[in-house]
Amino acid sequence: MLSKSSERIAKTPTKAHLLTFAAPTVLSMVIMSTFGIVDGIFVSRLIDPFALSAVGLIWPFMSFVMAIGFMLGVGGNALIAKKIGEGKVRESRENFSLITVVAFFASVAVSFIGFFAPDLIMNILGVDDFMRPMALEYMTPFIFFLPAAVLGMVLQQFLITVGRAHYSAVMSLISGLMSAGLNFVFIYLMDMGLGGAALATSIGMTLPAVVGLAYFTFARGGSLYFVRPRLDFRALGRSCVNGASEMVGMLATSITAVLMNNILMELEGGGPEAVAAAAIIFAGLGIFSSLFLGYGSGVAPIISYNYGKGDRENLKRAFKNSLGIIGVLAVLATGLAFVLVDVFIGIYDVPPSTPIYDLARTGYMFIISTFLFMGFNNFGSMFFTALNNGVVSSVMSLFNAFIFYIIALYSLSALFGLYGVWASVPAADTMQIFLTVFFLVKMRRRYGYA
Repeated sequence: MLSKSSERIAKTPTKAHLLTFAAPTVLSMVIMSTFGIVDGIFVSRLIDPFALSAVGLIWPFMSFVMAIGFMLGVGGNALIAKKIGEGKVRESRENFSLITVVAFFASVAVSFIGFFAPDLIMNILGVDDFMRPMALEYMTPFIFFLPAAVLGMVLQQFLITVGRAHYSAVMSLISGLMSAGLNFVFIYLMDMGLGGAALATSIGMTLPAVVGLAYFTFARGGSLYFVRPRLDFRALGRSCVNGASEMVGMLATSITAVLMNNILMELEGGGPEAVAAAAIIFAGLGIFSSLFLGYGSGVAPIISYNYGKGDRENLKRAFKNSLGIIGVLAVLATGLAFVLVDVFIGIYDVPPSTPIYDLARTGYMFIISTFLFMGFNNFGSMFFTALNNGVVSSVMSLFNAFIFYIIALYSLSALFGLYGVWASVPAADTMQIFLTVFFLVKMRRRYGYA
């Protein structure tokens, strides 16, 4: 029997229910996407716009590490919501506890690498000798807080399953405010520079881990809480396969960001100013893409639960209604991004008619069109993750976030220079929409969602 806090995933998935169920996760994702933006704003305004290059160079490393937590959180969430739907509550608790432990120790291992081999990471990220001192200053505080950040990301996904997504939203809001406040204290009042910006964000990212640990330790009346984990390689492997698409997406985003930064550093008219502009552009892109990512993550437990229960009618409703919601979000995101271009660049206090400002504005105008297809592509991958088909989901993510993007990035940059770099993002999503449609049509009879 479902606990009262988990009964919401069993309700009929009308558009209103899907929106209200996903809303806290969307809000949480949007707020989390602003962490790097908050750093960038304070760095740009209180240190120097040029220092944004260090933020842009190091953030892919953070995305790489957080991909571990997202993989285990989203993939494990899909498996466990399905088992709850099948009535395997005890087994779901054991798997949940195992996934949490594995996520923690995996992030600890990455922290050790970062602490003892920072030069290796700098070389992989393409940081040159001139930028290395600033990049290292910004990266170092993150190394010590990575396990807490990863743990928080994992536990936030499971809060959705037990009907406590609003906890994640509140935590993310408080974390964002905490990060902003500490940025002011560490940079402006204490003059701690880039290290202060990273420390402020790191401290803010620990709150979800603290609250999540407390909830799943002491709230023993729900469907999920910590028990003695049972070593279940099959469940762990299934969670990794389920969440592989999300990890592939985040890893590919990190890898392609590094490649883009390297290309921008070498292209005529590029250099550190172009890397700083890219940091501004992708911060804005992250906010709008988090709308789609948050919706997909938010409704995934509903899809997994109804799949596990064998309720094809509700699965059809969830699928059809989600497509309509995403269509509306795509139009809204495109319109808002177009209207707010100058406002968003302005918050970084980058003067108009400077190289960074002009590059950022031009890049935005190219990339805005990607929102028309991005939501459908993200939902397609997340949908198959929720159906516990990690293979299809991973293939979709691999092509969207890596193969198509690499093809577009290298070919268009070679042909059109900086314009080609900016155009590569919407070009990749345009290619991906055909693959998304192909898999959704091909798999519809197998799962019965259309």
